[in-house]
Amino acid sequence: MVQLNTKIGSLELKNPVMTASGTFGYGTEYADFMDISRLGAIIVKGTTLNPRQGNPYPRMAETPSGMLNAVGLQNKGVDYFVDHIYPEVRKIRTNIIVNISGSCIDDYVQTAGIINTLDDIPAIELNISCPNVKQGGMAFGVNPESAAQVVAAVRKAYDKTLIVKLSPNITDITEIARAVEGAGADSVSLINTILGMAIDAEKRKPILSTVTGGMSGPAVKPVALRMVWQTAKAVKIPVIGLGGICSATDAVEFLLAGASAVQIGTANFIDPSISEKVIDGIEEYLNRHGFTSVQEIIGALE
Repeated sequence: MVQLNTKIGSLELKNPVMTASGTFGYGTEYADFMDISRLGAIIVKGTTLNPRQGNPYPRMAETPSGMLNAVGLQNKGVDYFVDHIYPEVRKIRTNIIVNISGSCIDDYVQTAGIINTLDDIPAIELNISCPNVKQGGMAFGVNPESAAQVVAAVRKAYDKTLIVKLSPNITDITEIARAVEGAGADSVSLINTILGMAIDAEKRKPILSTVTGGMSGPAVKPVALRMVWQTAKAVKIPVIGLGGICSATDAVEFLLAGASAVQIGTANFIDPSISEKVIDGIEEYLNRHGFTSVQEIIGALE
């Protein structure tokens, strides 16, 4: 029997497949398409201290082998999550992780503190890397000092597993990874979307209302793989890999590059049951190659 379990800090996952924030709703939306309890973890959509309306439409655009989004962290705020979403998602038999964001450090700290009181939320993912909001987000994630500052502040308010989501829109991602590791992060997840834009040539206008947005999908996978490989060699904490994963083979590549777990994002929009297929595909790969545990292939690039 192949062992698929893995660990992110003290967080135990039944398998290394997670769903990326913003692509899987709160998890319950996908229950008609797959057994969501099979997932290693579900990372729910971005949550902020106060409600956010997000950016004006249009805020999504299709690109070759990918998509651009400029949703802007639209959500009803952490209090709404606690009162209305948490009672439902706590029933799901897997790890529920909340992705949190803010416009200033105090926003992050207050939101993390509120989530910390929820018994059935074992981890948060700190979004310091969102490229489509005008305040906060990526502003913290592109500078080692500011990244460390926000992580250290949240660490004081949050005593469970703390994952920090890193931006690819930087010269050396390992600098940020080492900075947040030193500030108390239990894990890093990467990559977030790559800053891009799309133009309507006939109208001679940008397609997105915000002009630029975050690019995701298969087109970003080579960049993501490279950054995961670099980061896994630079830090001692577990790395979670994401960016363009559309198949079990893609997921295995990230594991070989050094990721202890993976997140599936844009592919959820193409095939709502893709995560379940990736879990089965990883197990098939391990059996086919004679491995008994997924741990045997983490960082096993030759």
